[in-house]
Amino acid sequence: MATLLVVHHTPSPPTRELLEAVLAGAADPAIEDVTTRVVPALAATVPDVLAADGFLFGTPANLGYMSGALKHFFDTTYYPCLGAVAGRPYGLWVHGNNDTAGATSAVEKIATGWSLDKVTQPLGITSVDRTAREKCYELGATVAATLMN
Repeated sequence: MATLLVVHHTPSPPTRELLEAVLAGAADPAIEDVTTRVVPALAATVPDVLAADGFLFGTPANLGYMSGALKHFFDTTYYPCLGAVAGRPYGLWVHGNNDTAGATSAVEKIATGWSLDKVTQPLGITSVDRTAREKCYELGATVAATLMN
């Protein structure tokens, strides 16, 4: 059974709503043999990363960058996991009130450093509505589906 690790920082109701949509997609009934582990960014560890077969990252855009919590996650796991997670699939969603480009770019640079496989385009969401929730569902389902045997 494959493991999908969802590392997130979702302090606000809108970011929590997007997380729930991502998780619903990852749990789509058509997806089999994939276990989803959901770990807040401040609690995720090197063993969590090394045990995962794929990743979903979620963050608000704070002052044009990823949240401090997600940055802390990458700061504490990047070098210990460098070279050990290459080729594993990942997806990303970012919520910002008016701009998500800086946060998206920062996470993508780290994912590139880890040599992760971007299996879908990152979601930059500025308005949480039905369309945004549907896109987050699709994101979760797409990344989880890549892990099915």
